[in-house]
Amino acid sequence: MTYRHHDTAGSRQEAPSPSSNSRPAPADRFEVLLITGMSGAGRSHAADCFEDMGWYVVDNLPPKLLIPLVDMMTSGGGEGVHQLAAVIDVRSRSYFDDLAAVLSHLDDLGVKTRILFLDASNEVLIKRYESVRRPHPLQHGNRLIDGILEERSLLANLKERADMVIDTSSLSIHQLSTKLYEAMLGSGPSTVAVHVFSFGFKYGLPMDADFVMDVRFLPNPFWVPALRELNGLDKPVSDYVLSSPGASQFLDAYEQAMLVALEGYAHEDKHFVTIAVGCTGGQHRSVAISEELASRLRAHGITVTVSARELHRQRS
Repeated sequence: MTYRHHDTAGSRQEAPSPSSNSRPAPADRFEVLLITGMSGAGRSHAADCFEDMGWYVVDNLPPKLLIPLVDMMTSGGGEGVHQLAAVIDVRSRSYFDDLAAVLSHLDDLGVKTRILFLDASNEVLIKRYESVRRPHPLQHGNRLIDGILEERSLLANLKERADMVIDTSSLSIHQLSTKLYEAMLGSGPSTVAVHVFSFGFKYGLPMDADFVMDVRFLPNPFWVPALRELNGLDKPVSDYVLSSPGASQFLDAYEQAMLVALEGYAHEDKHFVTIAVGCTGGQHRSVAISEELASRLRAHGITVTVSARELHRQRS
């Protein structure tokens, strides 16, 4: 397995901003990643990974269509979309020849553009194609190796221009995912997105949780008249729950346990984890603990979202 990251100083990433008389520059945060490389080297799986990371992904796009797509996304039509990943390869046939001109045009627009090139040895590519029983896109009725060699020749210059080159010959799909996450987001728990939600045990256990916290051992604010009609999002309830005996120690221990688990999940290519926090009715204790746990995990650089399953229910 080989992996290299090119120094692109002075290249597409450092393209000068257009002058005030030229076409308006795209949004500063907008970036384009071209996913390319040898057929059978893992482009489709890479595209799935980037989609999971939140990129807008298009597959088998003719290069010329990149320009109107970027225009659309940077002129207000793609509000909220700041990262575009496009799989471009020899399947676009003669349109692939337009790629160099398209990259130059994106330079002129000041778009931050990177190229990810996935490669594998000829022997490995042959085995992968034989296992899926599909022809190579450049085989044209000839031998499989003929199509592979033609593609390698066509992509030689693009590989030299690539910002990232990953050889997947000895990588499983999970190992490839780990490489991509490390390249784009770093490593460890920060690559795992966590969702924390509160629930009430009396309404049933959640089916989609990786972890279930039971906080029914804490004093119930329901029995405090001044707190009964509030919920765990209200400060008086939150203060009451978090100051209860055992709450801080429980959260300290759970926080550390989750950091260990998330580290392992990141290593095992699991990048989405759901934590359910339950109390009796899902109104007070579980809501307050969910918010506090989310805050603690965010302090470690982890992306966390929070929801409350039962807050829409009438209290009984």
